[in-house]
Amino acid sequence: MLHRRHFSIVAALGAASIAMPHVFAQSKPERTKISIAVGGKAAFYYLPLTITEQLGYFKAEGLEVEISDFAGGARALQAVVGGSADVCSGAYEHTINLQAKNQMFQAFVLQGRAPQIAVGVSTKNMPGYKGIADLKGKKIGVSAPGSSTNMVANLVLSRGGLKASDVSFIGVGVAAGALTALRSGQIDAISNTDPVMTMLEQKGDVKIISDTRTLKGTQEVFGGVMPAACLYASADFIQKNPNSCQALANAIVHGLKWLQTAGPSDIIKTVPETYLLGDRALYLASFDKIRESIAIDGLVPAEGPKTALAAIASFDPSVKADKIDLAKTYTNDFARRAKERFKA
Repeated sequence: MLHRRHFSIVAALGAASIAMPHVFAQSKPERTKISIAVGGKAAFYYLPLTITEQLGYFKAEGLEVEISDFAGGARALQAVVGGSADVCSGAYEHTINLQAKNQMFQAFVLQGRAPQIAVGVSTKNMPGYKGIADLKGKKIGVSAPGSSTNMVANLVLSRGGLKASDVSFIGVGVAAGALTALRSGQIDAISNTDPVMTMLEQKGDVKIISDTRTLKGTQEVFGGVMPAACLYASADFIQKNPNSCQALANAIVHGLKWLQTAGPSDIIKTVPETYLLGDRALYLASFDKIRESIAIDGLVPAEGPKTALAAIASFDPSVKADKIDLAKTYTNDFARRAKERFKA
């Protein structure tokens, strides 16, 4: 069972958020049809979204949700920015990147409290790997260029003295295509999520050099708690559809509550068969590894946004830390109400 952490203090601390009308638990959603874009739905990173969908929790809140799956978070983000989707199920740090470009987006319910991303080098292509410098001129597979897998790879490279321009990033997705790209030698290293990374690790295909699949590993890589997967939307959408956003937050927190006590067999019965990538045992081993990184109650931890901003600003010169208003990148208002309702 997932352990409760100190994140419950966030309810008391709160975060400044955009002005919005008071939302009552049973208020009718302004819009019942909502489109959600996600980048790599089969990854454990988005397990709460899949569980919420599969168990009918969106429908229970009066919503008809259509989920469009893209190769990576950056593609899903483009869909929401471009207007072809209402909400993005993606990495929290995208709200910071968007604000740096004067686009105001806000996370309103958290799905993950660790990025769940590991970076590994190919034991076949780089058997003599000694350190980050060896990656210069190499091909690194990421879910999609610009996604959180790319961000973590950039961070690892920068700490080893390399720039993003010193390597070639190749989009490989987060499923069977990623496994094939690494095993066939198309890429020399990979930054990806589970179950892909555990499958490559257990078969000896990669040597892990950085790991944020656990809270401890995340602390080591980022130097603090790091909010990860969340639902985010434009500030305009949230202002116009507060009841719809509340319904979405309710559904996700309901899913998180279910995940707190779900056993391996429950997970296997609930996720689509294709997500298992043909190996049920390894899928469950992956789940066991990332379990603690799943959010408990949908709340963004108070210190998390600062950690994310520091990480991005350390390697992306276009993001100026002193110009970002973190209070506008997230709100805990919806998740707090959902937490109270479901006793998450």
